[in-house]
Amino acid sequence: MQVTLSQISLLLCLLSCASTNGARYTPDWASLDSRPLPEWYDEVKFGIFVHWGVFSVPAFGSEWFWWYWKGAHESEYVQFMTKNYPPGFSYTDFAPDFHAQFFDPDEWADIFEASGAKYVVLTSKHHEGFTNWGSPNSWNWNSVDNGPHRDLVGHLGKAIRKRSLHYGLYNSLYEWFNPIYLSDKQAGFKTQDYVAKKALPELTNLVNRYKPDLIWSDGDWEAPDTYWNSTEFLAWLYNDSPVKDVVVTNDRWGAGCYCKHGGYYNCADKFTPGQLPNHKWEKCQSVDTLSWGYRRNMKLSELMDLPRIIKDLVYTVALGGNYLLNVGPTADGVIAPVFEERLRGIGAWLKINGEAIYATKPWRVQAENATALVWYTSKKTSTVYAIITSNPMENTFKLSIPKTSNSTVVTLLGNPEPLKWIPLQSTGLSVQLPELPFTPAQAWTLKLDGVA
Repeated sequence: MQVTLSQISLLLCLLSCASTNGARYTPDWASLDSRPLPEWYDEVKFGIFVHWGVFSVPAFGSEWFWWYWKGAHESEYVQFMTKNYPPGFSYTDFAPDFHAQFFDPDEWADIFEASGAKYVVLTSKHHEGFTNWGSPNSWNWNSVDNGPHRDLVGHLGKAIRKRSLHYGLYNSLYEWFNPIYLSDKQAGFKTQDYVAKKALPELTNLVNRYKPDLIWSDGDWEAPDTYWNSTEFLAWLYNDSPVKDVVVTNDRWGAGCYCKHGGYYNCADKFTPGQLPNHKWEKCQSVDTLSWGYRRNMKLSELMDLPRIIKDLVYTVALGGNYLLNVGPTADGVIAPVFEERLRGIGAWLKINGEAIYATKPWRVQAENATALVWYTSKKTSTVYAIITSNPMENTFKLSIPKTSNSTVVTLLGNPEPLKWIPLQSTGLSVQLPELPFTPAQAWTLKLDGVA
C-alpha cells in the first residue's frame, strides 16, 4: 500500500498535543527558520559526540563498514571479511557480539563531565538501522532485543542528566539496506512508505520517550525534505512535543537544507569556515581523524593530539561556533584510554581557561597574527580574551587590535596578579608576560578588562 503525503501529515497531527500559548510554527521553512535558538546551546560551546553501534564489532575502517563491504564492495573490506569470517557471514551476524558488557553509563558520564563538555550527543541509530533503544519500529534490530539487551539510550541519558549536562541524540533518517526505503528510492521518492512506517514514527517515539535537548539529524541527503516530511515533523517538535521549548536541531533535513534551514548549521562534517558565519554553527570533529566509530586498527599518528584539539576548539568558538568532539567506544562498552586521556586533558585546560570559552561571543576581530597566533572571544561590553595558541617564547607580547584606556587591566587566566602593560602608538598594547605555566594543551589566555 502506498502512503500519501496527506496521510503522513495526519499522523503527525495526531501525535501533537493540545495547542499551547506562545508562537506557533507552521510547516514551512520561513516559519520554522524564524524560531529563536534556545539560549543554552550558544552558552555551552563544547560537547561530546559518541558513535556506537553494530559497526563497533568489526571495528575496521569506519562506521560505514557495512556500506563499504556490501554497498560499494571496496576491496579492503571484502578482503577483511574473506580473511577473518566464514563464507555466508552477514552483517547482522555481528549484532550478537555487540555485548556492551563493560558499559557503565556513570563511568562514561564522569569522563564526559571531566572533559568540560556541557552536552553529549549519542548515536541512537546510524545508517545501519540498528537502534540503541527498544524501538517498536525496528523489531530484533535494536539493543534491547539483540546484542547488549539493554536500553543504551535511556541508561546513558539518565547518567548524563544526573550531572546536569544536556543530552542530545543523533538519528539517521535513511537506512542503507532497509527494503522499504529502497523501494521508495526506486520509485524516485514519489512514494513515502518508509517515512510513514519507519522514519517518522521512530523519531517521534525517540522524542516522546527520551526527551532529548538536541536532535542531530543525518542520513537525509538522498531525498528532498518533502520526502522526509521534515517541516511537518519540526512543526510538531517546536509546537507540541515535550521538548518544544528547549530542543535544538541541526540542518540535515533533506537535500539542499545544509547551511540553509534548521536550527544551527553543521553545513558539512568537520566544517571549517574561513570567516565569521552569520548564523549559529557547530563543528563536529573526531579524535580519530579517519573514523567516527571505533577502529581496532587505528594508529597514534591518526589521532588528534591535545594541542591540535584545543586549537580547533578555540578557533571554532572565536568564530561563533560550538565544538562537538567525537569518540567511538568499543563494542564491549569501553572508551579507549587514549580517548579518555584526550578528554581529561581538555577538561584540565578548560578548568583554567573555560572563562574564555563558555558563554562568550565573537569579538569585533576574531584573530590576529602576533608573535604567536591569537584568537579573541568576548563577554559583556569591555572584557576580551586573547587566547595564545603557542608559546611566544618572549617576555613581552604585543597585541595590535585592542583599544586600551586608563582603566584597562590585563591578567593571565590562572594567575590573579595584574600584568604590566604599556599602550602602543595608536592602538594595541605590549604586555609583560610572566613565565608561562606548563600545560600539555600549549595554549594560554590573557584577560583584557576595559578594552574596546
